[in-house]
Amino acid sequence: MILVSSENIKNYVEQGWWTEETLGELFIKTAEQQSQAMAVVDPPNRSDISGDVSLSWTWGQLLQQVGRYSALLHAQGLRKDDVIVMQLPNCVEMHAIYLACAMTGVVVSPVPVQYRAHELTHVFATTQAKLAITTERVGNYPAAQQWAAHAHLFEGLQHIWSLGHDLPQGVHNLNNLLGNTLPWSAPQLRQHMHDEGVTAHDVLTICWTSGTEARSKGVPRNHNEWLIAGQSVSDAGQLQRGAQMLIPFPFVNMAGISSSLAAWLVVGGTLHHHHPFDLDVFVNQLRAHPMDYSVAAPAVLNLLLKQAEKMEGADLSRLKSVGSGGGPLSEWMMEEMKNRFDIEVVNYFGSNEGAALSSSPQDMPERKQRALYFPRMGVPSFTWKTSVAQKIQTRLVDIDTGEDIHEAGRIGELRFKGPTIFSGYYKAPELTERAFDAQGFYRTGDLFEIAGDASQFYRFAGRHKDIVIRGGMNISSEEIEGLLLSHPQVRDAAVIGLPDPVMGERVCAVVVAQAGQDITLQNLVDYLKHTQEVAAFKWPEKLILLDELPRNPVGKVLKRQLRERFAAEPSAPSAMAGATS
Repeated sequence: MILVSSENIKNYVEQGWWTEETLGELFIKTAEQQSQAMAVVDPPNRSDISGDVSLSWTWGQLLQQVGRYSALLHAQGLRKDDVIVMQLPNCVEMHAIYLACAMTGVVVSPVPVQYRAHELTHVFATTQAKLAITTERVGNYPAAQQWAAHAHLFEGLQHIWSLGHDLPQGVHNLNNLLGNTLPWSAPQLRQHMHDEGVTAHDVLTICWTSGTEARSKGVPRNHNEWLIAGQSVSDAGQLQRGAQMLIPFPFVNMAGISSSLAAWLVVGGTLHHHHPFDLDVFVNQLRAHPMDYSVAAPAVLNLLLKQAEKMEGADLSRLKSVGSGGGPLSEWMMEEMKNRFDIEVVNYFGSNEGAALSSSPQDMPERKQRALYFPRMGVPSFTWKTSVAQKIQTRLVDIDTGEDIHEAGRIGELRFKGPTIFSGYYKAPELTERAFDAQGFYRTGDLFEIAGDASQFYRFAGRHKDIVIRGGMNISSEEIEGLLLSHPQVRDAAVIGLPDPVMGERVCAVVVAQAGQDITLQNLVDYLKHTQEVAAFKWPEKLILLDELPRNPVGKVLKRQLRERFAAEPSAPSAMAGATS
């Protein structure tokens, strides 16, 4: 499935930005060169998460697992361009599944473990996926049982495979299926890729993102689009060959896959999984294995600095850089990470669609600048050391006039073009048309301004898109508003994000009740959980009751006014229930 135009492919290959080498071929070459080196390691608390024992595989063992998964997919009738859906917590099997799909040409659509029937029904309606791979449980959530109960809702689904042991009827035991499958060897894998015509321009994944639309959008990315993202992460983090990497981001979107799969492949390193985030487990992993690179949200780094005693006994001599982003970074945090632990923090901005900026020490040695700004990449008058900077184009556009902004201090929408950017939303031409401007630049929906004494920086100035970003997950306000409006006690509703020191933002429902109705936060959560079966991270964590929502003359809700009015109120979960105006 090749979605990028032949003209763009030709241009990117001629420039040397893309190659003809697939992720599958790169993996086989690396596994043959260092078969005894450790490749992937499970979270040490995996048994608490899913009930399975923690595993670790060398590159040679992972190659055998990839051969087994590839042979199983083929034996079960999966062919090039067929789609499978994968819902798993971070684990070594995910590497085997991604790479088996890279070998066979099957497209994998990873979904967050929080997704429930509401989100999954849309995923299957869009992809027509034939197979789902899940696990017996994730924490207390009986994943396999719920997949079996809702399978009739998932259009196109033919089979459910699951890790674990106590599985419901209709769900096949994945370990048993694998145990009865002879693995393909490296020559067999190469021959299969050749016979199937798998290329580096074929789609490998369809990830899911939320924006202003009421439903998540599928973002297809091919081998080259992932490899260039991996090279970008490697450059910004200054990763060396064989790097030990501890990645706690969910292995289902840009942040997770670009690090855990693409950058890991680029450097031939060891990937240590972690998920869901647990500070004590994270620190113990740092203590047990000297790491070269990791990523963490700003709030986590702040917490580590305020509880520095937790880091006692951890060998941080190799950990020279940590990636962060998804929220404001403070100069204090960056300086303290360097002073206390000799660690430089790389500031990242990015999206599933491939729009990305990174403030790294090699481009921005001053930590104060790195906390506030990003290099103005993609502008011909500036040169940066990160390799991707010269491969992309960016422009800052006035939202009202459509004019390009070249002067400092004027806020506009940042737009991207180039080999990192996706080709369009999956089976959604109308959304794709809106996502790109007349010059072919992707509209990020994020607001920036030009800054710096030589206008060499971009500064993030907010979002034009109507989304809430909670713990790195994008939540469409429109989607949740539509669901709340279907509640019989709700007359009107708006969803906004309120600042939170840990999660970045939390979901706040601003509601006008039907006459005579007494609505509580628990009413709304129960409705979304049980009636609509919506993912938990989308549930409102604060309720504000108003007599009327503020609107402009054409009827649009003034959400900025709501955010400004209520941002100062406590937003910790314990303070949310029953909040009123």
